[in-house]
Amino acid sequence: MSGAALAVLTVLGALLAAGGYVLGRRTAHGRPERTSDVGTPVEHATFETLHTASLAAPPLRAGLTEESAGKAARRLRSLLGTDALCLTDRDRVLAWDGLGEHHGKHVMDHVQGLLASGRDTAFASGCGDLDCPLRWGVAAPLTVDHRVLGTLVAYAPRESAVLARAAGEVARWVSVQLELAELDRSRTQLIEAEIKALRAQISPHFIFNSLAAIASFVRTDPERARELLLEFADFTRYSFRRHGDFTTLADELHSIDQYLALVRARFGDRLSVTLQVAPEVLPVAMPFLCLQPLVENAVKHGLEGKITMSHITISALDAGSEAEVVIEDDGVGMDPERLRRILRGEGGLSTGIGLLNVDERLRQVYGDDYGLVIETGVGAGMRITVRIPKYRAGVHGT
Repeated sequence: MSGAALAVLTVLGALLAAGGYVLGRRTAHGRPERTSDVGTPVEHATFETLHTASLAAPPLRAGLTEESAGKAARRLRSLLGTDALCLTDRDRVLAWDGLGEHHGKHVMDHVQGLLASGRDTAFASGCGDLDCPLRWGVAAPLTVDHRVLGTLVAYAPRESAVLARAAGEVARWVSVQLELAELDRSRTQLIEAEIKALRAQISPHFIFNSLAAIASFVRTDPERARELLLEFADFTRYSFRRHGDFTTLADELHSIDQYLALVRARFGDRLSVTLQVAPEVLPVAMPFLCLQPLVENAVKHGLEGKITMSHITISALDAGSEAEVVIEDDGVGMDPERLRRILRGEGGLSTGIGLLNVDERLRQVYGDDYGLVIETGVGAGMRITVRIPKYRAGVHGT
């Protein structure tokens, strides 16, 4: 839960305790008062508020939809301890919880001014049913970046300043959750865009040269041609898959092995590869397409300008709570200042898009301590170290 949401809920807990909404309402509905609890009424109410809010938050993190509103409305009404509550978007009622559902057909009329101004509004329900307890309502805006996405509307038997303030606080907390939902969507879209950029970087020349190399074996070694064609199909299928932001180290290394088989088919003895992998790190989950661009970079710089043999070493070893992957080549290397400019994202350095992309995605997922560590110099080859936590919440291989 964000600091802003926690502050709103702490204020709300004290507000509801002062007004008797949380504790009094629950006792009135037949739930036994827990005399064994310790702490002041305000502390107890704050705990109850935070607990209920923790149950309401997950559906709201999916955004403001009919499904998420339906799941959250009951928890939000429990937060306010009121007779009825509804959530709307800008066009319609998404969910109603509590008594007097027939009021739903008039809600949008009551909130039109709020949707335009973004200001809380209170109103008489105007119900003609003498037995209906809903005589008064208060509506508060649900906003993200100063945009009113919808409203939270609470109903009660009579006008209440405490309910009006509490509804406003709950609406602000809901708005925080909706803002986090938008950030989650933005992050997902960014990752998808970055993966598309990596896929676009898979050189058409590589594809053409791979197919040409395969064709060269069709007459002289049909079985080799068949094996390489299967490697090419599996490599492209993995690289262009459409599901999952994450993969496993085993799958990433398998794709790299297929890529290197195609490269060796073209360059033959000019390229040698040493692979050292600890079996215990193979199940470790990691961002999709994080190692492949680094190996492609090693191949490019390892063979660039070389007539004689080039060697690449790839190791994936157990480092306690982490897996450590090292990719090293003995190629032309790079000027350290040029590398620093690439990792700063300065324009005009398209040859480093793979390094920059991988470095940024690792930092997004694991934090700044997990960016690429690169050792290089002109004519000194390049050594890239990637550290991957074995376990991280939200990171699951597919």
